[in-house]
Amino acid sequence: MAARVRKAVFPVAGLGTRFLPATKSVPKEMLPVVDRPLIQYAVDEALEAGIEQLIFVTGRGKVAIEDHFDVAFELETTQTNRGKPLSALKGTRLKPGDCVFVRQQEPLGLGHAIWCAREIVGNEPFAIFLPDEFMVGAPGCMKQMVDAYEQVGGNMICALEVDPSETSSYGVIDPGARNGALTEVRGLVEKPKPGTAPSNLIVAGRYILQPDVMRILETQEAGAGGEIQLTDAMARMIGTQPFHGVTFNGDRYDCGSKLGFAEANFALAMSMPDIGPKLRTFARQLIEQEAATDLAGGSVD
Repeated sequence: MAARVRKAVFPVAGLGTRFLPATKSVPKEMLPVVDRPLIQYAVDEALEAGIEQLIFVTGRGKVAIEDHFDVAFELETTQTNRGKPLSALKGTRLKPGDCVFVRQQEPLGLGHAIWCAREIVGNEPFAIFLPDEFMVGAPGCMKQMVDAYEQVGGNMICALEVDPSETSSYGVIDPGARNGALTEVRGLVEKPKPGTAPSNLIVAGRYILQPDVMRILETQEAGAGGEIQLTDAMARMIGTQPFHGVTFNGDRYDCGSKLGFAEANFALAMSMPDIGPKLRTFARQLIEQEAATDLAGGSVD
């Protein structure tokens, strides 16, 4: 029987430069999708999957993440005195010991950020969440992965099918045997040239890895971009341990990009019964106005 996945690492030390100036003083993981920050969605997903200890690898200027999951005495007292419910803060108070914060002191890559959590991970399998990969599904992405892991063990990565024209922007799985949502991983190709990808299954921002990866990262040299790449370490484990991709049954939004972030906000807001109908009406009016403007411009020509 596979050992339980009790711990998860959240590498949240990045500078978020693609969202400047918004991220000059606000961590990108604290940017809201409608009414909750990205990091909150990732934490909720982890808790749904049975994760017991959350390990945040932070950097300078990221104290807002720690504050978000702490007790907000003044806020809670004020809300209570005003007779307002605290339900909006559900999930934002994590118990001491349930969450741990460590620093990545140098921006040496995702692999290095994961390695910074080695002492807390110990000799256990662990999950990894990239919070700017916003996953929406029922059950959540990590719960789907944990369920699959309990059947086959080993290492797992979230896999998503994309149009073949998009594979050059991602890490791509070289697939072996397939069994439903499970695909054997024979290799990983980082950003293959157009037309050369071994499949249309890309690696998304969720992983379950055995602790052996920490020992590989310990001595691994810098790879692409001069950084210590997690993909390189995982590639060295393929063939020595079971390795599978789990095709996620749900929607994924790349909130590391402005377009993906806007799409996530729009899609989630549209699904909310209190604001969805009004937003749908607004969007329809906006599209009609745009079409009318285009048509008027065309008639002038």
